[in-house]
Amino acid sequence: MQEGGRSFVIYGEPQSGKTEMMICLTAKLLDEGHAFIVHLLNDSVDLLGQNLGRFKTSGLAPAARNFSEILDPAIKLDGQSHVIFCKKNGSDLRKLLDKIAGMKAVVVIDDEADYASPNAKVNKGEKTKINALISEMIGSTGYYIGVTATPARLDLNNTFENDSGLWVNFPPHSKYTGQDTFFPIDGNINYIRTLLPDAGSEPKYPRQALFGFLVNAAYLNLYGHPGTEKNYSLLVHTSGKKVDHKSDWSTMHQALTTLVKQEKDFESYTRYIWELTQKRFPDADPNRITWYILKNISRNAIVILNSERDWKNNSSAATSPSSLFTIIIGGNIVSRGVTLDNLLAMFFTRDVKHKIQQDTYIQRARMFGSRGNYLPFFELTMPETLYLDWHRCFVFHRLALAAIRENLGSLVWLGDDRIQAVSSASIDRSTVDLDRGEMSFTLFTYSTEVEAVFSIGSGNSLDELAARLGPTAFPDYLLRYIKQTSTSAFSVAIHKPISISGYTDGPDIDKAKITRRRGFIGKSQIEKHPQATHHLFVIHNSEGKARLFYKFAGSIQFIKNTSNDTRI
Repeated sequence: MQEGGRSFVIYGEPQSGKTEMMICLTAKLLDEGHAFIVHLLNDSVDLLGQNLGRFKTSGLAPAARNFSEILDPAIKLDGQSHVIFCKKNGSDLRKLLDKIAGMKAVVVIDDEADYASPNAKVNKGEKTKINALISEMIGSTGYYIGVTATPARLDLNNTFENDSGLWVNFPPHSKYTGQDTFFPIDGNINYIRTLLPDAGSEPKYPRQALFGFLVNAAYLNLYGHPGTEKNYSLLVHTSGKKVDHKSDWSTMHQALTTLVKQEKDFESYTRYIWELTQKRFPDADPNRITWYILKNISRNAIVILNSERDWKNNSSAATSPSSLFTIIIGGNIVSRGVTLDNLLAMFFTRDVKHKIQQDTYIQRARMFGSRGNYLPFFELTMPETLYLDWHRCFVFHRLALAAIRENLGSLVWLGDDRIQAVSSASIDRSTVDLDRGEMSFTLFTYSTEVEAVFSIGSGNSLDELAARLGPTAFPDYLLRYIKQTSTSAFSVAIHKPISISGYTDGPDIDKAKITRRRGFIGKSQIEKHPQATHHLFVIHNSEGKARLFYKFAGSIQFIKNTSNDTRI
């Protein structure tokens, strides 16, 4: 690791293979002479055992060990290399710290780094327990590498003084299906999406989700990969309240029992399955699909994950289904870090009435990952408003990550009246500006050709401006986002270029880099185009350089960590 780069983040999509990346990273660090590497794991579920097992089977030398294996006073740590796993648990971290007291240059690799590690008391002049213990472990000579799919909190919290200029993008593998698949900006869906009324808490909706799952699983086993039977799972994601878990369990259990025992409603349920098969798969024999389901319906399992105890007892049945039809019912406990093999359907039972937190909902996308050839048969069922909110979460997330990936400047995180970027308690208000509200991209050469685009001054010249600036100065994703969310030609305002050659020099402005801590775009400029929601500005200096600035004048709030402005 380079000198001066002691704290940074590696970010990648949910379920995109980050564990395998951490195995390779650990091997590289060992090769470079780092002798003590600590992997920190989320304490909300038993990910330690899951990840430790994958490290041990990788053939890594030295073999990874649980921290408890080195606590015996007889075990000496000097003169050897060690790869140690520990939960982000106050008691466990303290025991490990006592064991390694005085050890220098510890490398901390923090999985799910935005969970528990940031300092939620940052604005009170205090530290949360986990944050303080990890800080002590890093000390003045150690290194911190955070790994997460949702890095906004780490940036806005200034967690362990991580440097966003050193952040590393971990791209997903070629078979990955993620946000571009499930929340496409162009609206093209290549899986089964079923949107419910916003008050969709009636028992008929979970039954419909269950029957859709049964039909899809039966079709795949009979027609998708005939002769090779596979077990599939349906994830029922509740509000997190145990009473909702019980309600969903009751509905699912009643429907399965009816089909097994052929009790009351058996005929109507069977007819629904037959008709759904005929509608969904016209190439299949609905009699054959229905008969397969009825013949094998007793090969079902309902796995309830209410608590840590449930997870410890049932996690293997949930993550790798051993029953033909496996139904997993749970809330927040399956929302982070959990990989569910052969997941074929997800059902979200209730809309969120309050503001949703962007990083939490991104982590709930357990349908992401390697869905392989059965992706067209995957079904996502949820209230329509919740889907739209979730979709905007990823729209905002994409815009923010695009700036990081292309090294386009300091980071901007987005929110609106329904979505907040991160928990407000975690935002370091000494360095974060909540009102700046603008994004900027890479410097380019200002020319008469670029200036000519602004003679039109409306959305009609959007494509021409993008063509003149190129995808680095005007990212393709931003262009697509503007087009997708524009309702008319008046939705886009391309403002006249602004020269900052006459601006007064000061500590908050760098005219060479065209950056300004408090931003360049003011209310008076926005009011010149009252109908526009998307505002584009080209700001140039006396040296012939320019930068594109974008501002959304709707309900979206842009949140930026101003402490990183100097790293552009």
